[in-house]
Amino acid sequence: MGIVWTIVLGFVIGVIAKLLHPGKENMGFIVTVLLGIAGSLCAGLVGQLLGWYQAGEGAGFIASVIMAVILLVIYGRLRGRSS
Repeated sequence: MGIVWTIVLGFVIGVIAKLLHPGKENMGFIVTVLLGIAGSLCAGLVGQLLGWYQAGEGAGFIASVIMAVILLVIYGRLRGRSS
């Protein structure tokens, strides 16, 4: 059940990040889920490095969305260069 919950939260975080980021990204369902999961994982790692979270503690929802938006910006810039 933990994997299903991770996928659902990843999707919600990814959709919110796509709504907050201006522009059009042609991302499918799977890439949106991966964006949300990656945002959550990166937010947790950065939070641990800054001392906000303890080891094994998950990142907050807002931090996950912010990190997903940052990853979306990076993705857009890398994709823009390769075109």
